[in-house]
Amino acid sequence: MRVLLLCLGLCLISGPLAAQDDLGLSAPPAITESAFLRHLLPRFSLKTGIRVVADANGPMALTPEPPGTPVFEARGVLYYLRIDEDARQDRFRDWLTSDIGKRTIAAFPGDPVFSAPVAAAASESAPLFEGDLALGAELSLTMCGRCHVIGPQNAKNGIDSTPSFAVLKTLPDWEDRFQQFYVLRPHGAFTQIAGVTEPFDPERPSPIVPVEMTLENLDAILAYVAASPTADLGAPLQTQ
Repeated sequence: MRVLLLCLGLCLISGPLAAQDDLGLSAPPAITESAFLRHLLPRFSLKTGIRVVADANGPMALTPEPPGTPVFEARGVLYYLRIDEDARQDRFRDWLTSDIGKRTIAAFPGDPVFSAPVAAAASESAPLFEGDLALGAELSLTMCGRCHVIGPQNAKNGIDSTPSFAVLKTLPDWEDRFQQFYVLRPHGAFTQIAGVTEPFDPERPSPIVPVEMTLENLDAILAYVAASPTADLGAPLQTQ
């Protein structure tokens, strides 16, 4: 009887402890509502012995916007993995970006189709801007998102005649355009950068609510743009 009670006690204790060893991973509905995580996570656990479970409050997060490590694409959206400083989380990130991880992602048989982050290859040679990525994502949305689509977070809210950030990045001189946007039409008419631009002429005030920022704000936006995917416009037109 004592042995039986001891075994029962150990079982009751071991359950919660085992649960504490799980790594939680949060993801947007577009991911959690598919069967993708049920395909992906058990294969990582089988390979490494590290159990990762879907958890809205988990320390790891899949997000459709930087910062983070680009890990896969689905329906034209590039997803990033954000992790803490933890060896097991590092291993999950490394597995996702490894050849076997990429093959596992591509092998998902359901809908939508998932693939390795093709757009990330283009960003590897992108210029590095020393700015706060998270702040840049926020400022891009609030300051630029009224006209431009800056990413999936405002995919349906831009002005149709205004190119998205992803399309602008296909231009060979996109770095210069973004760094000097405040002197390019129509931005100069409504943009003020502290210590850089002249105050508006009282006789020619801004036609809309002015965009006011600092150079640090601009650096953050540039860092966000550099880390964002570039639009795939297909092969150039062939002429004879």
